[in-house]
Amino acid sequence: MADETVEAWVVDVEKTLVDSQPEAEGAKWMAQSIYLVPARMKILGAGAYKPRTLSLGPYHHGDPDLLPMEVHKRRALRHVVRRSGKTARQFVAGVEEVAEKLEGAYADLGDEWRGPGNRSRFLQVMVTDGCFLLEVMRMAAAGEHVGDYAPKDPVFSMHGLLYTVPHIRLDMVIMENQLPLLLLQKIMALENVNTNLTDEFAINRMVLEFLSTMLQPLPPGIGLALHPLDVIRRSFLSGQDQLTSITQGQGYSIPSAFELYHAGISFKAGSTISPRCISFQNGVLTMPRFVMDDSSEYFFLNMMAFERLHADAGNDVTEFVQFLGSILLSAQDVKLLCSEGVIENILHEDEAVVGMFKRLATDFVVVRGSAIGHLYQQVYMYIWNNPCRGLTYWFTQFVNTYFHTPWKAISLFAGTLLLMLSIVQTLYAVLSFYRKKD
Repeated sequence: MADETVEAWVVDVEKTLVDSQPEAEGAKWMAQSIYLVPARMKILGAGAYKPRTLSLGPYHHGDPDLLPMEVHKRRALRHVVRRSGKTARQFVAGVEEVAEKLEGAYADLGDEWRGPGNRSRFLQVMVTDGCFLLEVMRMAAAGEHVGDYAPKDPVFSMHGLLYTVPHIRLDMVIMENQLPLLLLQKIMALENVNTNLTDEFAINRMVLEFLSTMLQPLPPGIGLALHPLDVIRRSFLSGQDQLTSITQGQGYSIPSAFELYHAGISFKAGSTISPRCISFQNGVLTMPRFVMDDSSEYFFLNMMAFERLHADAGNDVTEFVQFLGSILLSAQDVKLLCSEGVIENILHEDEAVVGMFKRLATDFVVVRGSAIGHLYQQVYMYIWNNPCRGLTYWFTQFVNTYFHTPWKAISLFAGTLLLMLSIVQTLYAVLSFYRKKD
């Protein structure tokens, strides 16, 4: 029995030797762009990686909590097919032309979805979810129900726009809940809509306008984004870098915003919300303007997950979050940046912002030689190249550490008093000893 087991294992290994060629492995990794988030990362997310209203794609299809939306997805499919004048079979056949590319986008996709024998289920989910997502984005763009839906439709109406669409937006940025934009492009071409609307720039813009009105539009010529999360991340990082990276140098840390302020550094809100507007010059730290609300943690966690799992994504969002986690250590740091117009805190509680970035910045480090690492070095040199600024920074740290709250001040006073009494008692004992000896 053992020999048979080993023989079967050897045969299986021999069959997959071709897949281990560098070219084949490289093509596989390049095709993937949608990932299951590992358990070690979900510990930090506290539910931010799981959709709550809508499943998109295969990973969460069939989840019991998401089944109520399936009836609305199938209804949207029927409207798209009827409006196009084509048959559902034609839509499936059209999407099947790019099925291998769509399958390849999903990492660790189970055997129940892959290959010719199981492709029918995969195609059904792709066509249904793609049509539904297009209909939701069109309805939101129009600001009212799409023409061939009932006025009281629970999703495709003003009521749905107010109460359902916000939850769909949140689910659209979840790493495990992505649809390739190639799918949307294919479905729009099958609808016989205006060909100008199926180009890559128009699709990127449609997705971005649905997800956020605050972000910068993606410029033409960059190609079709991978999926909605890729669109939001690219837009968030749009703009020209104000910092230059360095190739070597020792690691530096950065003080909190309150400590920087008392060391002579002032803050200025940049012209955009992109982290690439960060700069430091003549004692002024220019930072992007950003709004902190209930969805901020979702956006940051999933963009950071994409950077960790997609080898070609870079590390920009992760380093920006680490930077914010380093300078926002207390409520007074948040208050300071709010007063300077850098942060608009819709969460209202400053401690909530501190807690959020404390969670987000866990288990992340700034890459040595990066642009943010260079910023840390610039700030460090600005403070310590001037003795007065260095002394002020040290004194601020001391006060902030030992006098931040009345209890800390009382503890310091009591500890100092006990130390002094212990010294006096020791001196008295020594003097008494020598008096007796004399």
